[in-house]
Amino acid sequence: MSPFPYRLVATDLDGTLLRGDDSVSERTRDALAAVVAAGAAHIVVTGRSVPWTRHILDDLGYDGLAVCGQGAQVYHAGEHRLLTSLTLDRQLAGLALSKVEAEVGPLALAASRDGLEGEVLVGPGYRVLGGGLPSVPYEDPSELWSAPLNKIYIQHPTLSSDELARVTRETVGSLVDVVMAGEGIVEILPLGLSKATGLSLAARRLGVKAAETIAFGDMPNDIPMFAWAARGVAMANAHDELKAVADEVTSSNEDDGIAVVLERLLAR
Repeated sequence: MSPFPYRLVATDLDGTLLRGDDSVSERTRDALAAVVAAGAAHIVVTGRSVPWTRHILDDLGYDGLAVCGQGAQVYHAGEHRLLTSLTLDRQLAGLALSKVEAEVGPLALAASRDGLEGEVLVGPGYRVLGGGLPSVPYEDPSELWSAPLNKIYIQHPTLSSDELARVTRETVGSLVDVVMAGEGIVEILPLGLSKATGLSLAARRLGVKAAETIAFGDMPNDIPMFAWAARGVAMANAHDELKAVADEVTSSNEDDGIAVVLERLLAR
């Protein structure tokens, strides 16, 4: 049996590592454990902020590094502490939102506050997806800007997420970064931030290079991570934009797509 060909396996969470019920199959757990036993590291790279990720990592018994908040946060799961955290310029974000609303009309907003216990604030009309995730409603717009933020979520009453992301990027792409992380999930981030940013920081801490990394994902926000890693694997359920740049398309998250690839690589 040849050695496992990568030193780092980077996996997105929703739609990739997690099944629809937020669980990870035994087959996928076993494949990841075998990869780690073979000498590689596993890093979770997710758009979720730490407070929305921590319970999943704890359930997995995961004690390594995790990249959260679309790359804004590098979190040490075993030590329950933030190693790095990047915040959004709130004045710049407010300007960006006003420009987008001038183009498409009023937006429904939510925002992720910085820190290990950072709350997700949800404004009027914003639909929180993936029920059960903790959030705090607000009515007074000033509450949105009262503490440091990692990101702002935006929704539009009629535009699809793809359309909203495109218009927002065209309108304010020189001020902030804009990602579509799933249907109903369009995010405004600090300019230059991506999953690749956080993953490169975490990999450097582990002494691993991009050329030694395989990445798995399902949404357009995974495109920078695929560009950074040596190999990008899209799930069968992935967005067409990600499939177009992937080196390979595997089975869906419901059908152990990560395990299918890892088992093949382990058996070489």
